[in-house]
Formats: sequence, C-alpha cells, structure tokens
Amino acid sequence: MTGNLLVQNAMMVLPDRVVEGDLRVANGRIKTVAPQGGLVPQNGETIIDGTGLHLLPGAIDPHVHFRDPGNPEKEDLGSGSRAAVAGGITAFLDMPNTVPNATNREALEAKIALAGDKAVNHHGFFIGATNHNVADMQSVEGMDGVCGIKIFMGSSTGDLLVHEQKYLENIFANTGGIIATHAEDEDRLQSRIAQFKGRTDIAAHAECRDVECALIATKRASALAKDHDHRLHIVHLTSGAEADWLTSNKGDLITTEVCTQHLTFDQDDVEELGVRALMNPPIRYTEDKENLWRRLKDGTIDCVVTDHAPHTLEAKSVGYPNAPAGMPGVETSLPLMLTHAMNGKCSVTDVVKWMCAGPARVYGMKNKGSLLEGFDGDLTLVDLETRRTITDADVWTRVGWTPYDGMELTGLPIWTIVDGIPVHKRTVGGSFRGEAIGAPGCAGRAIQFR
Repeated sequence: MTGNLLVQNAMMVLPDRVVEGDLRVANGRIKTVAPQGGLVPQNGETIIDGTGLHLLPGAIDPHVHFRDPGNPEKEDLGSGSRAAVAGGITAFLDMPNTVPNATNREALEAKIALAGDKAVNHHGFFIGATNHNVADMQSVEGMDGVCGIKIFMGSSTGDLLVHEQKYLENIFANTGGIIATHAEDEDRLQSRIAQFKGRTDIAAHAECRDVECALIATKRASALAKDHDHRLHIVHLTSGAEADWLTSNKGDLITTEVCTQHLTFDQDDVEELGVRALMNPPIRYTEDKENLWRRLKDGTIDCVVTDHAPHTLEAKSVGYPNAPAGMPGVETSLPLMLTHAMNGKCSVTDVVKWMCAGPARVYGMKNKGSLLEGFDGDLTLVDLETRRTITDADVWTRVGWTPYDGMELTGLPIWTIVDGIPVHKRTVGGSFRGEAIGAPGCAGRAIQFR
C-alpha cells in the first residue's frame, strides 16, 4: 500500500540544510520538497500541520532481534515493528539467531512472509552463516528482503558460531553482498570465561569480554575482507581501541556501527542498572564511550543502531552471569539521540546522517534515508521542544521494560509515516506511548538492496 500526504510548515532536515517548508508524498514517494507555503492541499491527501515540529526521513535500524519465530513471549515481528514505528523507525533489518536459525532460503522466505502479514514498516533479514551453508548463502544473493550475511565470530545469544579460519575463508571467498560480523575472538573468549568463573558481580562482564577480545576479531575480520575483496560491516563497535584502529585501517571495503547504549552508558550505569544493562559485547568504560563519540563524529563509525535484543525481566532476574545478554531499545533510539543533540553532544543533522542516510548507504537501500524528491515517503515528525520522562509502562516492546526507565527524553515522534501512510501518532504533551494507527500489514514491504 502507498499513500498521498502533505506535510506543511515543518522544519525539514534536508541533506544539506534545515529549512522551513512543505513536503508532498504521492503514491508513496516524495514528489515535491518546497519552501513554506509552496504547496496547496489536493483532494485525497492526508494533511499534517508540522508547525513547531522537525521533519526527518524515517529512521532505519539495521540491527534488531525481533525473536520471530520461536520466542514470541519476548517479541515477534508485529510487536517489534510497532515498537519501532513508535520510535520513528520506518525500516529495520532483523538478525538470524531466531528459533530456528535463519540459515537457508526457506527460513528467510518464511520470515519475509510473516513480516508482510505483521509489520507496519519496511523490513529486511540477514541469513546466518554456519560452517557448512555457503550454498544457502549463495542462493539468497540479490533476493528482495535479504540484506546480507551475519557471522558470529564469538559466542553470544543463540548457537550460531563460525570462528575457525578455514570456514571463515570459505565464506569470504565464495559469497557476495555484505558480511556483518559480531567481532569477538572465540578462543580468547572461552579462555577468559574459564578464568572468570565464579564472579557474580556485573563488572566482571566487561573485564571478561575485554577490549582485546574484540580487537583481535575486528582485525581478523578486516584482513579477511581485504584478502577476498569482500564488503564487511562490523556490528556494535564497543571499544575506543577498535575505533582508533579502524580510523586508519578500514579503507573502502569496511563500515561499522555503534549502539545508542554504548554512546550513553558506562561502567557506573552498568553498576546501577545491573542485568538490565547486560549485553554482548559489553558496555565498557567512560573513555570508550567518549572515544566512540569522537570516531562517530569524524566518520570512522558509519551509523547508529540499537541491537534491540529483548529478554523478559523474569529471565533477567536470575542475575549475572546466568541472565541472558541483551536489552530492548528500538523505540527509544531516535529520541535518545535527539536528546543528545539537544544537550549539545551533536546536531540534529548529525543524527539524521547516522540514523537515516548512514544505514541506507551501508546496506545499499534503494531510495531511503533522505528527504529527496523521488525517495520513499518514509518520514517522522519529531517534537524537540517538549521533554518527557520515560518509564517501563510507556513502551510497546512485548517485554515491557526499557533500560532508560526514569530518563528524560525529547525528540518524541509525533507522526511516523511509511510510504505516505501514517502508522503511529502522538499529541504534543499527550501520552508518551501514543497511538498505533492501522492494522498489521497496512504499510511496509521487503526492502530492495542494490
């Protein structure tokens, strides 16, 4: 489905400037971007008054775990998609470590069909790498809705793991597209887990899964990419040492990302939040957080993501080290980054570059990530004037909690629009949760990748 819509009087965040104006979407595509008052309403259009609001391209989260199929008590494609649009996210890329793992064409086709029925925004999926499924990875190259290959080089949540050199070489040598890698060194990781056995304090997590564990794998994956001339994306960068090394070593083949929580939290927050802040790779130290910000601003890091990985608080309640790693975040990421912007950490234009244009560029998403004529009509109108405190009760994610409980945020999406169709709305100063608009499947489609 596509829509016809006119936004008037908004502060539009364009690729090269911020300007007050009007924007028309016709048949799901941005038709006209004009100065304020330049567009007159037409019959059949949805009219939105953007006075006092900033109009952004719909944000893109290229790193989520929506748990469908297999663990609907945590999330499914419907609840995850609803949470995403509540946060201004109009497209997502879902990871393969579901139950069962998405490691073949049949599993991916099933996921794409489920998303078509349940989601209210655009969607793409990774195929998971194993030691023996190169033929499966080859079979989905160029398929709509399939964004790339995910390799877990170190053990994390789930049982996907490829760490032996001969299998990694085979994948890099004999597949196309982009490889996204979870870069932790399995050998060092297992050695350190044994050393830290018996520690139950949450601080042990970052000590065990240390910076060297991440840096070894990042260097190894980068060498494989260069040896085989293969596009590589290093997911959820966590350490300043990795970011510094990539500054002079990534070249044109390699891109990387950082999670909102690694830009926001440090060791003190981990101590306060406990297992709510438990994730892999871990939240590290103040110096890492500040260095990640520096490397994001200088262009070393290409985009900002969430690694939305929901677990129930009941599952988390067993405590460290037995609690599952991961936290929700897809519906808070854009407001969180806009709050950082309004607090002077970066600009609103930076946020759009990192959360809209950046993911679209990294994954080659056609016609997404910018307010340009001819691009898809994926939009979010945000309120940068009002600040609200978020609580667990406000969230749409099925697990019903947020690591940002009690935090004051601004930049809440007032309207989220997919292909010209409004899918979520709030009123300025109204309910934090807002209102879901439209039935499952009313908007969104499998993303095409170049």
